Amino acid sequence: MRKFKITVENTAYNVVVEEVDATAAVQAKPVVAATPAAPVATATPVAGGDTPLTCRLGGVVDSIEVTVGQHVNEGDKVMIVEAMKMKTSMVANKTGKVTSIAVKVADKVETGQVLMTIA
Repeated sequence: MRKFKITVENTAYNVVVEEVDATAAVQAKPVVAATPAAPVATATPVAGGDTPLTCRLGGVVDSIEVTVGQHVNEGDKVMIVEAMKMKTSMVANKTGKVTSIAVKVADKVETGQVLMTIA
C-alpha cells in the first residue's frame, strides 16, 4: 500500500493505493480509499477589501445562516450545502461583516463558486 495526497477541484484528499503487479492487475482491480485532507484555503481578497467565501464542494444550498450586514467571526457557520444526502457547513473564512450573499436556498452550487463576501 502507498499513500498519496491529491487535490481535485480545490479539495485535498489523502489516498491509499494498493500496488499490484502487471499480471495481478489484469485479474484484480486496485483498492483505493480516499479521505478528505485538511481544507484548502480559498480566500482571495478582491477589490474593496472584501474576501470571497467559496464553496468547498458541489451541491445544493440547504440553508443560509447569516444576512447581509451581519458581523461574523472566523469559523462561524454561515451556510449549509447538501451533497449526496450529506449536509456540510460552510464557515466564515475571516472575521468581519457579510457584504454580499451570491446564492439563495435551493441554488445548485459548484466547487470554487463564490457564496458570499466578507469585509
